[in-house]
Amino acid sequence: MASATTPSKLPVECGEDVMSPKAHGTSEVPVQDNLRYGCDKATADRICNFNRHYAEHSGYAVGKTSWLQTISQTETTDYFDSNTGKLLFTAPVGRSYEDFIAESKSHGWPSFRDAEVNWEFVRCLENGECVSVDGTHLGHNLPDRTGNRYCINLVSVAGNPV
Repeated sequence: MASATTPSKLPVECGEDVMSPKAHGTSEVPVQDNLRYGCDKATADRICNFNRHYAEHSGYAVGKTSWLQTISQTETTDYFDSNTGKLLFTAPVGRSYEDFIAESKSHGWPSFRDAEVNWEFVRCLENGECVSVDGTHLGHNLPDRTGNRYCINLVSVAGNPV
């Protein structure tokens, strides 16, 4: 995802106003009807639009969905906002599929790195909360010794492209 337009300081931060109340919780729209990977719509709507701090259960992505059986082991996979369908992440970038999956399994959620983030639509609040510019709660930035690590709820990025 990194390109000539990638900001020099990451993550790109935003203010609390992005998560202000809107027509449907923190978003203007509810989650899409037909989420990818067999993600549960009610869970997605609660996590994406009516939540600021909590997450889907650790391991949900690998234990309760078809995510691992669906994504390519040889090509990158695009991850779209479950509300708006905007492209938020592409992975793996700059690492192998095996490394991406191992890290995601180790932490319990799909775990993205700076190069895998579409900074046009993804922001982080000062407290580490990771959100879309449209108000979708995505997860949290939990940096480790190698850099920023965005632990993202699969239900938040299981949308279909628009």
